[in-house]
Amino acid sequence: MQAWQVHRNGEPGEVMRLADVEPPTPGDGQVLLKVRAANVNFPDALMCRGQYQVRPPLPFTPGVEICGETEDGRRVLATPALPHGGFAEYAVADAAALLPAPDALDDAEAAALHIGYQTGWFGLHRRAGLEAGETLLVHAAAGGVGSAAVQLGKAAGARVIGVVGGAAKAAVARELGCDVVIDRHTEDVIAAVKEATGGRGADVVYDPVGGDAYTQSTKVVAFEGRIVVLGFASGTIPAPALNHALVKNYSILGLHWGLYNTRNPKLVRHCHEQLTEMAAQGTVKPLVSERVPLGGAGAAVQRVADGVTTGRVVVLPGLTEGGAA
Repeated sequence: MQAWQVHRNGEPGEVMRLADVEPPTPGDGQVLLKVRAANVNFPDALMCRGQYQVRPPLPFTPGVEICGETEDGRRVLATPALPHGGFAEYAVADAAALLPAPDALDDAEAAALHIGYQTGWFGLHRRAGLEAGETLLVHAAAGGVGSAAVQLGKAAGARVIGVVGGAAKAAVARELGCDVVIDRHTEDVIAAVKEATGGRGADVVYDPVGGDAYTQSTKVVAFEGRIVVLGFASGTIPAPALNHALVKNYSILGLHWGLYNTRNPKLVRHCHEQLTEMAAQGTVKPLVSERVPLGGAGAAVQRVADGVTTGRVVVLPGLTEGGAA
């Protein structure tokens, strides 16, 4: 089969190589899946760089999120068992962790519903306790993780403020349903949030960026507000001033979705049921901005790493270079 492999750490566009390899052999409790669609995530880029908390042995195939097909023809969502990731024609995954793909979504949309939307659901509901009528601020609102949070926030009845970088991303954030969109390239984020909230600030801040975005979050979070820390796409891990959290009465909440797979898998399945119902109702629908063939995976991961994409970029092994399935 064909699979992308990383033999050394570095930038995805430099170290990912498409190769002919033997299909992976499932271990105990695992199943072999035909990859129908593999969503590109920022952790894929971090793994290529050797900067992610999970460091699979070299060589490995990136791709942490797929819509796959079982040998008996079932369409499922899975997080492949590394080092045999999803940017390949076949992958392996733990049988107990398979989730049924929602009928309301095609393969690319289904692949994109998994980690990003699960992260959003756990972050907003399990960790932050977002309530209807509250104000939610989403950093990188036009990206894969941010776009999911915007849709979930609107579904929860929140007023959503989206922070983006550039006019094109601002247009996407408006289409997603943001009530207020702030372009950090041309606007003062802190002043704009305070103006939009009458000086009160945001009840919940959803931050996958870190760095300057986190600093801005601390200055615009409301009394008894909650900042959900998801990751550090900026490349800078902030050092919180805990005295500031004390004097402003706000909470800093960490979220590592992957832990729920081992600590509380029943909650993961409950979340998937909620998301499947929302997808059937049309309340949430993953924004798939690009569908690329398997041969385009390396360049796709690099574009996500560079922060130039919107929504989700999905790799479809069954798609030809000309675009036909």
